This record gives sequence, C-alpha cells and structure tokens, in this order.
Amino acid sequence: MRRLLNTLYITTPEAYLALEGEDIQIQIKDKPNLRIPLLNLENIVCFTYQGASPVLMGACADRGIGLSFLRPSGQFLARIQGNIKGNVLLRTRQYAIADETPQSIKIARCFLIGKIYNQRKVILRALRDHGIILEKEPLINSADLLKNCLKELENCQDIGQLMAFEGLAAKSYFDIFDDLILQQKEDFHFSGRNRRPPLDRTNALLSFIYTLLVQDCIGALETVGLDPYLGFLHQLRPGRPSLALDLMEELRPLLADRLVLSFINMKQVKASGFLVKESGAVLMDDETRKNVLTTWQKRKQELIMHPFTGEKIPLGLAPYVQALLLSRFIREDLDAYPPFLWR
Repeated sequence: MRRLLNTLYITTPEAYLALEGEDIQIQIKDKPNLRIPLLNLENIVCFTYQGASPVLMGACADRGIGLSFLRPSGQFLARIQGNIKGNVLLRTRQYAIADETPQSIKIARCFLIGKIYNQRKVILRALRDHGIILEKEPLINSADLLKNCLKELENCQDIGQLMAFEGLAAKSYFDIFDDLILQQKEDFHFSGRNRRPPLDRTNALLSFIYTLLVQDCIGALETVGLDPYLGFLHQLRPGRPSLALDLMEELRPLLADRLVLSFINMKQVKASGFLVKESGAVLMDDETRKNVLTTWQKRKQELIMHPFTGEKIPLGLAPYVQALLLSRFIREDLDAYPPFLWR
C-alpha cells in the first residue's frame, strides 16, 4: 500500500521556492527562510504569485511530486507534470472505454451511486447525532428522495438520465444543507451552491476544499497511470480534469462537506475571517486559509476502514485507492468499479 506523504502549502505572498541540494528552500524577499526535504513530500500547493525556480520544477517532475499553483482564493492556475506514468495499454483502454457508451455509462453510474449514497449518509448521520435539535421532516424527505434516486440509477443506461438524477439529488441535498449548520447560522447562512466566485462564506469554504480535493484526485490518477483529463461523467473540455472531477464526486460528502460543517459548527472559523469584495465575491483571509489547510492535513491523516478492501488506511489515501480500483476495472481485473461507500 502506498504511504501517505505530506503536502506542503505555501500561503505567504512573498514566498519563492528554490532547490538547495535535496531540499526545498523557501525564500522570503530573496532571503532564505526555511528548508524542507523533498523526500517526505508528495505535493506542493502554492497560493502565491512569486512562483518557483525551473530547477525545483524539474526536481519535482523527476520525483513525481505534484506542484500546483492556485490563486489565494483557491482558483486553479497551473500544475507541473513530469513524464506520463503507467502502462500505455491502460490509457489506451481508458480512451477506448470513453468511446464505448455502455461501459462509460457503467463507470459514470458508479461514481454517482457513490456520491448520492454518501450525501444521504451525511444527512442520516446528522439525524442520528443531532436529531433532538434538528427539524427532521425536511432531512427525512431529502434522504428518501436520495434513496429513490439510487434505485433509479441501478437501471439507468443513458448519460442524460444519469445527469438528471444527479441534478435532482444535488438540489435536494443542498436545499437542506443549511439545516445542517447548527452554529453561527446568520453568518454562514447557505441558500444554495454558487461558485466562480463564491458569494457567501459557506460556499467559499466548500469551493476551496473542493479545489484541494480535486488536486489530490489528479495526483492519484496520474500515480496509477490514468489520464485525469479523460472522464466518463463530466463533459470533456480543454484543460478540464474530467476524470479527477468524476472521482471526486463520491468523496466530496465525506472529505469536504462534513469538514465544512465541522468548521462552522465547532466555530473553527469566524465570520471575521472572510473578506467581501465589491463584486460580491467572498474570500478567506490569510489566517483562516492557513487554519483550513492545517485542519485539512490533519483530517487526511485519520484512519478509516476502506469499505471495499477492508484495510485500514489514512483518509487522505482514499483518492489513490479509488483510482487504483478504477484502473483495475479498466484492465478488466474487476467485474465492476466499486465506489467509495461511507460506512
């Protein structure tokens, strides 16, 4: 089993990354500030504009260390990639399946089953843990609708129908998401999903963590030899990591949505930690972003029992294990792709 290594997040605006021997040297205003060994890193995510030296980029590419550049708001800018990994026959088969409608729909359906199942699990867990203070009827109705969607998906053979059920499930889920916010209701009121840019604090948190998760999914797919840009559920667009977005769907409720609810309900974030721009866009300030990144790293270290393999793994390895299972299905070592179903 792959070992979960560290992700280095660079949030200091003046930081510039260089290579010094086998270490990353973080320079602030052209002066060395910190050195970190490359050996224990699997990803570097920069929320700064100063960038990194070409020598460091090459070292990261050679060692398979992901190096991504994002805006301070979390919007993706670029990713450094080295040589393509994996058996060319695996990617050839992936491309072939993308053109085989029945097989492609079979995979897309599994992604959606995992997503909707886990969304329903978030609702049921909230009812179990906080049923005394929650208004139960809307949550029960949403859980029932998601259950019906899962039944309908089992026999769905058309991508248009799949997306229709996905849209119905997503609307029902996010319609009751505000009910799951138990603290700081006024400051973190959620009236629906919005992005590019997010227009409220809860959406700012969701979009930011979704961006982190999709970068992990890209890295996982590249590691097992799959093309993260050729998906089965999301439409293909230039520069869009469609397969990473596919893979992320089933993991969002557990890794992202629950974490956002925890941030708010446990008062780990405050309204004062967000900035509202003249355009209406809502962004995290530097301190809140650092807090979110630190908690995200800790969350990924938590051990879980993988629902399919039965092995204990760090939660942060879930994208990698799912990517590995997907590659095995594409190679026809498995009869079906097993989505991640939260227990």
